[in-house]
Amino acid sequence: MADKESSSSEVAPAKAEEKKSWADVAEEEESEAELKLKELTVSDNNGSASDPGLLEDPDDSQIKAVVSGDTVYASALKFEDLNLSDDLIKGLYVEMGFSRPSKIQAVTLPMILTPPYKDLVAQAHNGSGKTTCFVLGMLSRVDPNLKVPQAICICPTRELAQQNQSVLLRMGKFSGITSMCAIPSESSNFVPISKRPPITEQVVIGTPGTIKKWMSARKLATRDVKILVFDEADHMLAEDGFRDDSERIMKDIQRSSGHCQVLLFSATFNETVKAFVSKVVKDGNQIFVKKEELTLEKLKQYKVRCPDELAKLEVIKDKIFEFGQKIGQTIIFVRTRESTQRLHKTLVQEGYECTSIQGAMEQGDRDKIIKEFKDGLTKVLLTTDLLARGFDQAQVNLVINYDLPIKYGTSEPDYEVYLHRIGRAGRFGRKGAVFNLVCTDRDQMIMEKIEKHFAHYIPEVPNWRSEEDFEKALKDAGLL
Repeated sequence: MADKESSSSEVAPAKAEEKKSWADVAEEEESEAELKLKELTVSDNNGSASDPGLLEDPDDSQIKAVVSGDTVYASALKFEDLNLSDDLIKGLYVEMGFSRPSKIQAVTLPMILTPPYKDLVAQAHNGSGKTTCFVLGMLSRVDPNLKVPQAICICPTRELAQQNQSVLLRMGKFSGITSMCAIPSESSNFVPISKRPPITEQVVIGTPGTIKKWMSARKLATRDVKILVFDEADHMLAEDGFRDDSERIMKDIQRSSGHCQVLLFSATFNETVKAFVSKVVKDGNQIFVKKEELTLEKLKQYKVRCPDELAKLEVIKDKIFEFGQKIGQTIIFVRTRESTQRLHKTLVQEGYECTSIQGAMEQGDRDKIIKEFKDGLTKVLLTTDLLARGFDQAQVNLVINYDLPIKYGTSEPDYEVYLHRIGRAGRFGRKGAVFNLVCTDRDQMIMEKIEKHFAHYIPEVPNWRSEEDFEKALKDAGLL
């Protein structure tokens, strides 16, 4: 997190201009000057053309936010500005090791924590501190003396749910707040839902199918839920994602609990999901990032032309393993479960140490592999897009796209998945590098479309056989 806080500047006067939404944000490296954020001005709530309220950064207006209603939000230059309990402040400083809010937290937390608790749609870079925003939001709204569910967070994968609960346990260590992870049970530990006791934990974090099942069985009461979070919200609300379950959960909670604050967090929102979110959240605050700024300036991306599949394998063995051992941990993304298994088997047979994870594995095995990687016991992890979203490991400095991401059943690039994949490196502004292995004409076309989409040229490693070329790329990325 950042170091010293700086003083806030004056409230910006409202200007007459057209209403903006899905505001552009360019979140770059923090500096003292950049953190002198102006207070949020407000829009007229009667449909006038007054300024909707943009949070402006004195340095080229790096951060903008669109505010709904007549609440004035002041950016939080220190956590004490947020009226948090002493126990939560202690958790932030002692357990989490934070010194003051990151840029996204400075803007977002006042929106979450200030009555009348408006809904929020927030898009920000991978690794910018989004998890802290919604975890702290949940913890701050819970009454520790009331032993019923009061906050729910829904995630697309069990791994992300477990990771988010881990953050919550650390941040809320001194608060006495209890939590439950609602994920599919392993077959060995399976307990029929009818035999489960009612949930009394105050925060429930889980996957949509399990949460919906617990709600339907009347084991998860929602009448006291004050805050509902969707992590990786674009995937949770996409038609080919978890939209049906997410909508049902949202409607049931809002019906039973009266006013429940809804927070939607993600690094990406495509146009279809944006349109849907606008219908779901009619009167909420918004923070957004334009796609050209999403590719993370601190993250160096490269493409490597490989003449065939064997060349891709050689790059992994002779370059990635060679240099990767010196610079931290590496994640290699492979398109299918079968390809992941095949690549893992080949590497292990040739004496290379790595692990792999994909959706068809037993849940206990998945948990074990994730724990080993998070504990630093393994350095190289092969995975499908199971871990593309939200997986947070600060030691990951290198991401390899062994296969480029495409939308299922098409030859079109999956831009959102690409962004999430590369965001596994360079967490919280650290340095990182990405190598995209380009083999076929189709790969070349996909790579060109990705560059065009993000308006970001990706330089080429001149020779896939050359150690010097890879070493230079890693030096340019600040990793060697």
